[in-house]
Amino acid sequence: MWALAVLAGWTGRDIISILDFSREDIEELFRVADEMYKYLREGHVPRLLAGRVVSLAFFEPSTRTRLSFEAAAKRLGASTIGFSSEEGLSVSKGESLADTIRMLDAYSDVIVLRHRYEGSALYAAEIAENPVINAGDGKQHHPTQAMLDLYTITKLYGHVDGLTYGVLGDLRYGRAASSFILALTLFKPKHIYLIAPPSLRVRDEVKMILGEKGVNYSETESLAEVLPELDVLYVTRIQKERFPDPKEYEKVKGSYRVSLDLLKDRAKRELKVLHPLPRVDEVDERIDDTSYAAYFQQARLGVPLRMALLALVTGALGG
Repeated sequence: MWALAVLAGWTGRDIISILDFSREDIEELFRVADEMYKYLREGHVPRLLAGRVVSLAFFEPSTRTRLSFEAAAKRLGASTIGFSSEEGLSVSKGESLADTIRMLDAYSDVIVLRHRYEGSALYAAEIAENPVINAGDGKQHHPTQAMLDLYTITKLYGHVDGLTYGVLGDLRYGRAASSFILALTLFKPKHIYLIAPPSLRVRDEVKMILGEKGVNYSETESLAEVLPELDVLYVTRIQKERFPDPKEYEKVKGSYRVSLDLLKDRAKRELKVLHPLPRVDEVDERIDDTSYAAYFQQARLGVPLRMALLALVTGALGG
């Protein structure tokens, strides 16, 4: 059953950036996630991680990512240790990130790390002997969210290739949006529309990679203009906590909203709306009960996808 799943050498692998992976790696991950999804539905999950410990080191707040990793670990029989803020940690007393990572590495078999500073996950991976999984570092990377986003699309459409995507919102500071855009470069999208106000447009290094990969994309401020073409609309909130200047945030907050009326008027019936969550007011709650909404399914799929990741990097599948 797992013969294909161990060919890519996942055992001991750090997960830092989505660009560290090939299309074949991602498709392999999805095959394992499908098995985990089936186990969950049948209620018979193998305890592949029995006796293992997973550290959940969240220096920033998180709900879905942290809880889905915790659920994934426990479903597979692992124990978890960790924290969800710096409060009460020795970090607040001046302990370095390096020493905290060394401690977690000694206590566990995998470290799932979220941190406010870019490059923190890579730094941790250079220190730790056990695998480090980046659960979000600053505005730079959120690879497991991007993997989940692609997995959701394969569940919805059966494929990622050939679809037209719109990515809406904070494309400059939002790590989920950036990672999703970069993840699409591993496949063959028909077109990507990058929809944002001028001050929140995607960073130059992301556009450079789009160009190097030969991906068709264009930038626009108008969702209504491109909406009829879209198969997938990926929405992100404007993240106040990422803005270096509060005045800059005040200028753009609430600058876009996806309403049900707009979708009914302009979108394909088959359009699917994704959102990494949490949302504020950028997606009309009336969309929740329509066929457009895929964001709650997206959140649910986080558990089997992260079960697959944990099983692969620990070598629990025999690889």
